Amino acid sequence: MITRTRSIEHYTERCGGKGTMHIERLLDEAHVNSHVKMYAKETIDVHSSLGVHPHREDGECYFILQGTAKYNDNGTEVILTAGDCTFTPAGECHGIENIARNRSSLWR
Repeated sequence: MITRTRSIEHYTERCGGKGTMHIERLLDEAHVNSHVKMYAKETIDVHSSLGVHPHREDGECYFILQGTAKYNDNGTEVILTAGDCTFTPAGECHGIENIARNRSSLWR
């Protein structure tokens, strides 16, 4: 299977965060079925964030492509840069903020 054309969704103040983030879904729900909830590239505008939120039934992984982010891992803040990877299992929470001078991109 190969996918090429994708639309980009724009969200503001997602999960209580601030500013705008852009989500380019690389596989849609029909492709991922029940295996994963989302497989996407996210771009977070400068000084924007995805607020801290829980994962009740699923986990989530971020792979930082570019930029610098402040990542909240269950209340512990860590600085992430390109090449860093995170994982939040079901039952835990996380959030992420772009603290770079340019947009930051990550795989989710």
